[in-house]
Amino acid sequence: MPEPEIQGPVWVPSLPPSLGEYLAPNLQPVPLIPALALLAAALYLTGAIRLWRQGWHWSLIRTASFLIGCLAIIVVMGAGIEGYGLRMFSIFMFQQLTLMMAVPPLLVIGSPGTLLLRATPHAGLGRPVLRVAIWGLRSRWGRLVIHPAFMVPLFLLTFYGVYFSGLADLLLPNWYGHVGLELLFLLAGILFTVPLISADPLPSRQTHFGRLIDIFAEMPLHAFFGVVIMMATAPMVDFFSTVPAAWKVDPMTDQGVAGGLAWSYGELPGVLLLMFILVRWQREEARGWVRADRAAALEGNPELDAYNDYLQRLANRPERRR
Repeated sequence: MPEPEIQGPVWVPSLPPSLGEYLAPNLQPVPLIPALALLAAALYLTGAIRLWRQGWHWSLIRTASFLIGCLAIIVVMGAGIEGYGLRMFSIFMFQQLTLMMAVPPLLVIGSPGTLLLRATPHAGLGRPVLRVAIWGLRSRWGRLVIHPAFMVPLFLLTFYGVYFSGLADLLLPNWYGHVGLELLFLLAGILFTVPLISADPLPSRQTHFGRLIDIFAEMPLHAFFGVVIMMATAPMVDFFSTVPAAWKVDPMTDQGVAGGLAWSYGELPGVLLLMFILVRWQREEARGWVRADRAAALEGNPELDAYNDYLQRLANRPERRR
């Protein structure tokens, strides 16, 4: 069976896959996504440095988290692994899971929205940027894209819809379709993660209980997708059914590895997000109790005071005679 060709500016490795080849600095002819990640890192670092020079505080942990997320994108999409992901299902699945599950929490923890509002100058070119940002916070579209009714189906569509509808076979043979899918994976992951853990100002904010429901709704369906791929007896994506002979890779074995990654690697970030939400919930509840205790110590508790007065009146009331 002839190997399917990929239309567009692509480079397909000739050597068999190995860890060294995966991490080799072999850029694609048009490294669009690594360039966007590098630009995002440069803009973020510029904003952080501007705040530091003005004497304002900006967290080093947030900065490191965002930069690590950008570095992960550059490595996964810019090294030799991108070339193997053009033809191997397991590598493409690893890239998808990284873009959807591992990278977005790192970017969101960096609070780029807050940094944008604080570091962007209010005059010159900064004014239209701030207007667009504020419009996004106040618009209906901003509330829609982070609403569970939109972002959870979008997140699941990137798995079930892409692979079970034949969309992957339609887009992957073309460079534009391949890169478009990778951008979709990253966008879907960010939209799913923002309502769960973002500390940035948002058009609407979910309750902690609602966030737990979103996580629990996604995790079993995500694991089921991986199990379906591992148990499949025929290629799920025809495009990945033929691998370059020099790579010495069995397509069905490679598909099983892809399913195993979807089941294992895909679940780990979900568990970590769940723990993050629970810890933040507990901390906010603890801070609420501390504030309530302080307010009661300073101003008293009207309900508790009224109840104590009622008990005191009962204690002072003369007993009835029989």
